[in-house]
Amino acid sequence: MIAFTFPGQGSQKPQMGSVWKSHPSWELVKEASDLSGRDVEHLLLEADTEVLTETRNSQLATFIMSMVVLDAVERTGVEPAFHAGHSLGEYSALTAAGAISFEDGVRLVTERGNAMQAAADAEEGTMAVVLGLDDDKVEVACTRTDGDVWVANYNAPGQLVIAGEPNAITAAAANAKELGAKRIMSIPVGGAFHTPFMSQARDRLRKAIADTELRNPNRPVYANVDGLPHPDGDDWSALMGAQLTSPVRWRHTLHNLHEAGSTVLIELGCGSTLTAMAKRTLKGTGVATISVQSPADVDGLLETLSPSAAVTLVTGNGPQEGEFLYASERLIVSPATGVFEPADEFEIGQIVGNGQLIGQIGSVEVRSPFEGSLQGMLALSGERVTTSQPVAWLRV
Repeated sequence: MIAFTFPGQGSQKPQMGSVWKSHPSWELVKEASDLSGRDVEHLLLEADTEVLTETRNSQLATFIMSMVVLDAVERTGVEPAFHAGHSLGEYSALTAAGAISFEDGVRLVTERGNAMQAAADAEEGTMAVVLGLDDDKVEVACTRTDGDVWVANYNAPGQLVIAGEPNAITAAAANAKELGAKRIMSIPVGGAFHTPFMSQARDRLRKAIADTELRNPNRPVYANVDGLPHPDGDDWSALMGAQLTSPVRWRHTLHNLHEAGSTVLIELGCGSTLTAMAKRTLKGTGVATISVQSPADVDGLLETLSPSAAVTLVTGNGPQEGEFLYASERLIVSPATGVFEPADEFEIGQIVGNGQLIGQIGSVEVRSPFEGSLQGMLALSGERVTTSQPVAWLRV
């Protein structure tokens, strides 16, 4: 039982997209640039730490990086049972689960980043990590403070984040130390996220959410607000708006994923923060935690999952009983939506080269990103396919 998890703001780093530039999944970057009116490739390849720290930049860059990694993993045929994302990562999870389209995901994340940047500029705030103190004592430390400060993230046992105005953060940190906190670390952000300081951003984002088609997710998505799955797309309008001013209940989400049967948690995107949180939270439960940040990690993921943990092969018509993908097998997926026409009469066992033309969807070429032996064509001549739908199956 696999769960895909997606990181939030703060996981970004300079040149995080460099290892993906030659990968077929990189095509999403250009599409995101067109949709957002931003140079996303520049953010992923050239922007420095200072530029990426800006909320409007870090959120868009982090979201697109997760989408690139997700696309690469989906091309291998690995399918999750659940989705969850930390803060911004919730938008990645909703997009991955089909609750919102990629186009709407880019649009919403762009608006979210701009709205939170504006809110942070209007009301000075910051955040800090409190280590080694129980939840209730961190809450007491905030309550005892004469100023605006709240718990913003319940990340893992003994790891909470507080947020508020800078002087109040300093005072709350001192209170936490008195109550037994082992360490307090400031977070280099320009706002008090997931607190009432984001009310202005919440109201602005709600308008964008109202213009978005929200569908029922194809897999359960766990919400930050309560740590629970919400299968009804209509619920997410309120949940996405409330998330900006409510604490992220990530530790609760991890426990609920485990109770639902998750045995493998795969973090998709830059960094391994969520993987570390999961290891700490679910220690001793037997849950495996994996971070996928590069194309090499995708191969490593397949080695970890197979052959004893085979992944059911999924085609456009749903799971095919009795067929499995192992570490040596890959799916070629459609880069567009339209009518598929194969480039040749392919035979089972035929060697397909890296970059070889498999077919076309209108004017869009379908080329294999792998070299291997053809195990089967999954789309017929004249069949209408959708973006990311498998069209051929190789053994490499």
